[in-house]
Amino acid sequence: MHVVIVGTAYPLRGGIAHFNALLAKYLRRNHSVEIITFKRQYPGIFFPGKSQTEENAPPDALPAPQLIDSINPLNWARVGRIIKRKKPDLVIFKYWLPFFGPCFGTIATVVKQQPQTKVLFICDNVIPHERRPGDVVFTRYAFKHVDYFIVQSTAVEEDLLKNFPHAVYRKVPHSVYENFGFALPRHQAREQLAIHAKRVILYFGYVRQYKGLMVLLEAMKNVREQYGSAAEILLLVVGEFYDDEKKYRDRVKELSLEDVVRFVPEYVSNQDVAVYFSASDVVVLPYLSATQSGIAQIAYNFDKPLIVTDVGGLAEIVIDQETGLVVRPNDPAELSQAIVRFYDENLEGKLVEGVRREKVKYSWEHFVQTIEELVEGRHE
Repeated sequence: MHVVIVGTAYPLRGGIAHFNALLAKYLRRNHSVEIITFKRQYPGIFFPGKSQTEENAPPDALPAPQLIDSINPLNWARVGRIIKRKKPDLVIFKYWLPFFGPCFGTIATVVKQQPQTKVLFICDNVIPHERRPGDVVFTRYAFKHVDYFIVQSTAVEEDLLKNFPHAVYRKVPHSVYENFGFALPRHQAREQLAIHAKRVILYFGYVRQYKGLMVLLEAMKNVREQYGSAAEILLLVVGEFYDDEKKYRDRVKELSLEDVVRFVPEYVSNQDVAVYFSASDVVVLPYLSATQSGIAQIAYNFDKPLIVTDVGGLAEIVIDQETGLVVRPNDPAELSQAIVRFYDENLEGKLVEGVRREKVKYSWEHFVQTIEELVEGRHE
């Protein structure tokens, strides 16, 4: 097949770009693949982060022409015509936010004028965690000319069928992010980060309200009381703030946790991701809501167990008692108990072995095979 992937790609940064790069890498084993990305992904006024671009090109990055302007309707039709002239067999969109519904929907409408071209949407969300006016209308427009869907959790599957009951789709879990290299020896990673605590917990990724960092900070009060000092326990909070950073720092001071919580409030480049995961014992995702999380798949890449809340598809990825621990959302007491249990019962070795077994099913080969089955008509 000749495949065109439309969406975020280097030099733009973030999990969607990483996903598209890995998808292209594995599709290229048997197919001709191109990527077309944004010249303007978000208007600056709407972007909460510091930068939308990656400083260093990832290894084997596929060149991606920057053609798409997310807020210019004339551009959308023009990009659609560019893709249509390529006569692709399949155009793949990664869909995560209805903001892109008008743009992606227009491009899809134009490319579908080419009779042999099929359109596939890989849905992180159908309706997002943080609802906004227009979400349903924009999503319905985006999906109007879609032939196939892939969803990556039961929560997204339910949203898809609720809004589009006749959708042709497959559910396949998010594949492991293998593009961040290999783990470092733990002592080496901790030396590199000047960490001296015996126990290290990692919260990684963009800080947004629905991701529940405040709950984890509340839980750390009990954890700190259990272990007593900064020499015993450290929480690493690593990621750029898409929420008010001050309120989190203020809460740390109010709870007297300054010596056991370290903020690294910045986007971490690809080559530096490994050191933070390698330095940690366990990754905690205290989300208040979710569909799935790419952070879990980064943790699996580094054989790290997780403590997660039972929201969305997290409990589908993290198997309670086997690859991590699952707790109720928005419950600092239960979260703190899980963290203490992880250490006091020496669960790390058992859970790491579980991660190594479980992550085998999250292969990119399986993901690509699912796409091929859909396009060839071997769907359920």
